Amino acid sequence: MQEIIQSAAALLMAAGAESAKIGLILGSGLGDYAETLDNPRFVNYADIPGYPVSHVAGHKSRFVVGEKAGKTVVAMQGRFHFYEGIPQSLLALGVRTMRAVGVETVLITNAAGGVNMNFHPGSLMLISDHINYSGSNPLIGPNDDAWGPRFPDQSDTYSRALRIRLREMAAAEGIELEEGVYMMFSGPCFETPAEVRMARIVGADAVGMSTVPEAIVAAHCGMRVLGISLITNMAAGILDQKLSHDEVNETAAIARERFTRLVDLILEQLL
Repeated sequence: MQEIIQSAAALLMAAGAESAKIGLILGSGLGDYAETLDNPRFVNYADIPGYPVSHVAGHKSRFVVGEKAGKTVVAMQGRFHFYEGIPQSLLALGVRTMRAVGVETVLITNAAGGVNMNFHPGSLMLISDHINYSGSNPLIGPNDDAWGPRFPDQSDTYSRALRIRLREMAAAEGIELEEGVYMMFSGPCFETPAEVRMARIVGADAVGMSTVPEAIVAAHCGMRVLGISLITNMAAGILDQKLSHDEVNETAAIARERFTRLVDLILEQLL
């Protein structure tokens, strides 16, 4: 794995990532934000030996290096997923590649199903914590002490200090921002109504199929993490309608302007 990371890092450095301190992981329907960066440079996952490639609609499977507000940013325009048959240890590659080029803070985004009855499609939720219900963990296996400790602390995975500041800044800008707990299921099936009821009982506000492995790995290697879920639909059983990935992408498109405003705020004023 170290050779794969070194190869990927070398390509990002060649694209100008040597001064990048900020990383973005852009989830379903949110990848277009990468193309708002100034002077975007692209590195396809397929061009990195040993790198996974996502085949999910809405994920372009490439790194984008660019500038925003005078800061160099490395973005993953699309991620790979556990439900595609990719072990969670390999889901660590993107985050560790970012860390290898010097990224210190990562913003992880996703499209999620709303469990909290106060949410609605289009809500933006700041992730305060997560529940890993995927059945795996990206740190299983031998630990490389160069990345982090064998038994990493997870009490502040999603930086509380950054969350406090972001809530204040969003309120000042009139951006409505919810906050809650994200629960990861393995997918690829959407959750059943019974699973959604369970998620609410154990304290989840939103459910999805990503984010948690990247957040665990980022915390393991000493990075600050912010997480944002775009609530693209209410989870199964809440509304009398079936779920589809098309709905996810459609709601993401409608909410794109507010999502862009929030990420702009994060990059320009918070990080």
